[in-house]
Amino acid sequence: AGSERRGNAGCALPAAVDVQPACLGLYCGRTVLSVNGSVETYGDCGVCPRGQRTDDNKICRECMGSPDRYDWLYLGFMAMLPLVLHWFFIEWYSGKKSSSALLQHVTALFECSIAAIVTLLVSDPVGSLRIRSCKVKKLSDWYTMLYNPSPDYITTVHCTHEAVYPLYTIVFIYYAFCLVLMMLLRPLLVKKIACGLGKSDRFKSIYAALYFFPILTVLQAVGGGLLYYAFPYIMLVLSLVTLAVYMSASEVESFKDLLVRKKRLVVLFSHWLLHAYGIISISKLDKLEQDLPLLALVPAPALFYLLTAKYTEPSRILSEGGNGH
Repeated sequence: AGSERRGNAGCALPAAVDVQPACLGLYCGRTVLSVNGSVETYGDCGVCPRGQRTDDNKICRECMGSPDRYDWLYLGFMAMLPLVLHWFFIEWYSGKKSSSALLQHVTALFECSIAAIVTLLVSDPVGSLRIRSCKVKKLSDWYTMLYNPSPDYITTVHCTHEAVYPLYTIVFIYYAFCLVLMMLLRPLLVKKIACGLGKSDRFKSIYAALYFFPILTVLQAVGGGLLYYAFPYIMLVLSLVTLAVYMSASEVESFKDLLVRKKRLVVLFSHWLLHAYGIISISKLDKLEQDLPLLALVPAPALFYLLTAKYTEPSRILSEGGNGH
């Protein structure tokens, strides 16, 4: 066909426009092949390259934004998970007479901190502690593999890509660095300082990490989007439950019992920090004058427990019940 058409009356019609078929699917888009001034040339409808996601016109655009405060809080939560688990298992297997627990705690903190810094440095832009990202708009952004269209109900157009770049994959990179650093540093440290433990016990905290890192990886792969929206409430509930369990197991029933051992105060303040982190994540501190007073509620659960513990002691309840009969 020529550049123009002529009708029956001989009048010239505009040139025929090459209209591309609609790009189906929630996350399918057309990549920009070339830009000539204000004119862009697009490719076929398909998956967007890494670091890009579709805009409202189904065009793949590069992620040029920065994570907002809530995104950083989410990444901080995912970074804290292996550290808290490291500390838990180190304490669990160190034994009461072992003096190596503190050094192992510091080493675990060093490993996770270095892994976080290296992860940020290798992320785009490389060599910088800042990262570029796409904005999370809805839960389905985390599960693009579930929205691959089938136009003829036979052929599936695969458009799976990281629409929440890099919040999904950066966690896997961080866990990988944590695991590598642990395997390089911890065995040498434990072998030298864990003299109070038997040969079969001194490496149990490392063996535990070899179990929980795959579990954390699967958790992020399957439930990353759910964790993104629910992690503040998970932190609040877990900090309350674990604090109550610890104080009950340690037979803490008064403020005097807390002051007997410094370790109990450290555990208490650690739970308060986690509780405050959860409150900050929920409020996002958008309005400081309204959100900051909420932090005053952080000590409330511990105070409530200490004030009511003597009334809920099982032996006392059983004795009073027996006297009643």
